[in-house]
Amino acid sequence: MPPLIPFNEITHLFAEFEHSTWRLETRRGYASDRQGDRFQAFKRGIMPELEPDHPWNVNVRQKASQGARFSRVRIIDEPPTDGQRFLMATAAGNVEAGEDIRVLPRSEAKRLELPDFDLWLFDSRVMVRMHIDDTDTTTGVEVVEDPVQVLAACRARDAAWPLALPTAEVWAQVRSSV
Repeated sequence: MPPLIPFNEITHLFAEFEHSTWRLETRRGYASDRQGDRFQAFKRGIMPELEPDHPWNVNVRQKASQGARFSRVRIIDEPPTDGQRFLMATAAGNVEAGEDIRVLPRSEAKRLELPDFDLWLFDSRVMVRMHIDDTDTTTGVEVVEDPVQVLAACRARDAAWPLALPTAEVWAQVRSSV
């Protein structure tokens, strides 16, 4: 395995990409979410408020105004874990900023043989593979420009995207069942 770099060393890619960035989220939850106050409040039944001034949302709006596209597919279990429910509950702010977030059942992801790791794909040319440990903590990332691996990520995106449903639609169903 190549040496990993800290995630903060690739954040410039989110401002520099030209056309599209796509994320595949495979985890049942993320340590960074569980450690936050918003997650703890969510577990007590308090819905997360939108954060339009969050730097992520500011960047998404800016890039979207330039014609760039942010999208992601989140793989969810049936039923979704607390971490997956939290991500669906917080997606509205990202969507309002201009990101298209969809969800796909884990059974469908397995059928499609999607990667079992999180990744970002920038302009269909650069893949950032996330390395996440058993505690759901990101330990580093790997920047991949190998055409074979990037093409595999593009194929995963193209297979998952048309089958994934908008987060708001799935969240409405999940929320009504809780």
